[in-house]
Amino acid sequence: MSGSYDDSVGVEVSSDSFWEVGNYKRTVKRIDDGHRLCNDLMNCIHERARIEKGYAQQLTEWAKRWKQLVEKGPQYGTVERAWCAFMSEAEKVSELHLEVKGSLMNEDFEKIKNWQKEAFHKQMMGGFKETKEAEDGFRKAQKPWAKKLKEVEAAKKAYHAACKEEKLAISRETNSKADPALNPEQLKKLQDKVERSKQDVLKTKEKYEKSLKELDNATPQYMENMEQVFEQCQQFEEKRLRFFREVLLEVQKHLDLSNAASYKNIYRELEQNIKTADAVEDLRWFRANQGPGMSMNWPQFEEWSADLNRTLSRREKKKASDGVTLTGINQTGDQVSQSNKHSSSLSVQSNTVQSVQSSYNPFEDEEDTGSTVSEKEDNKIKNVSSYEKNQSYPTDWSDEESNNPFSSTDANGDTNPFDEDNSPAMEVRVRALYDYEGQEQDELSFKAGDELTKMENEDEQGWCKGRLDNGQVGLYPANYVEPIQ
Repeated sequence: MSGSYDDSVGVEVSSDSFWEVGNYKRTVKRIDDGHRLCNDLMNCIHERARIEKGYAQQLTEWAKRWKQLVEKGPQYGTVERAWCAFMSEAEKVSELHLEVKGSLMNEDFEKIKNWQKEAFHKQMMGGFKETKEAEDGFRKAQKPWAKKLKEVEAAKKAYHAACKEEKLAISRETNSKADPALNPEQLKKLQDKVERSKQDVLKTKEKYEKSLKELDNATPQYMENMEQVFEQCQQFEEKRLRFFREVLLEVQKHLDLSNAASYKNIYRELEQNIKTADAVEDLRWFRANQGPGMSMNWPQFEEWSADLNRTLSRREKKKASDGVTLTGINQTGDQVSQSNKHSSSLSVQSNTVQSVQSSYNPFEDEEDTGSTVSEKEDNKIKNVSSYEKNQSYPTDWSDEESNNPFSSTDANGDTNPFDEDNSPAMEVRVRALYDYEGQEQDELSFKAGDELTKMENEDEQGWCKGRLDNGQVGLYPANYVEPIQ
């Protein structure tokens, strides 16, 4: 503390103590930091919500695509139902993660936002009311003691200067006694100066001790007033810390699906569906529907009749199937999909089908090919297996196949259920209140004080769409900017 000195050295011993003049500012700054931490926590939760939404979207797309592949593929019976149970699990888990996303944004995010608005009150001239009250409280508590401390510093400085002058006068007097050329009158002046400097030392020392005593007497009241304001700041910070703990516990409950009964039921049901797969039952079904158990119209003698339509020979059938024959053109995509699913509108040579199937690797990474996403999904559905379960087979003995069994259109071209429509709004100029560094490619980065144009209003997650002056367009947190008046 500034009141502690080493008189033998005459150097002030400084410290970084809270009791030093002006060191209360760290406590005041903590209030502003609390407001900023609320923004950080909201951004943290918002990013996690976006991850939950993205994961749910990927699960849904995966389940939809593979459900089509399995249903069109050669698997049958109870094992097919067990396989499809995985897609049902993904759809249910996707719904749970969408619920997690909703809880994070609609409950946790909004709770922090509302608490921040109630706890921190902005002033017309900038800053927060709570910060100003703490600043004024500390200044009022410190002002009397700081004034006495200033008097002590001045008294100490005068005392040390008098001591220095006394020492210099004594040294001059001592040196003059050894000088024979110095007359008695000059020697008397030097002796008088020594006497006066000794009196100055006594006088300044007395004043220094008196001011120091007054400072010591004022210290207890100073400490009491400072601690009173400090405790008020502590109570305000305690509310924030307890609130953060409460919110984080709620976030943990929303993220922890292991304790959710519906989550456990999903995997209990999945296990039951897998255990119901019965190889004996599937083999029995295949024997009855695709094997020796099928009924047969064995050839019998038939009388020739002129009224019967002439049937094509196998050779004529084979010739008719060569090349490509268009039997119908439908303009609607759904009609094309249905026609491809139940019948064939194209006749393709077998060597063409075999070359397409052999050249495609169903487990090849999407990044390794130059095809579009829709083309990749079409190829995956067309080539996942060798035939469709409802495929019709030729009755002749030709090895050639006339149709591509997987020429159905991909049903993955539906609209994205997770896309959100943002209604356009009038462009408004806004100014950044804080620095923000974009975390995603579609987010803007700016510094406090930068100006930009708001293009769309705030969505339910608290984000706006805007444009920087350099032309870059992206998202940014709505509470990081304010309109320019």
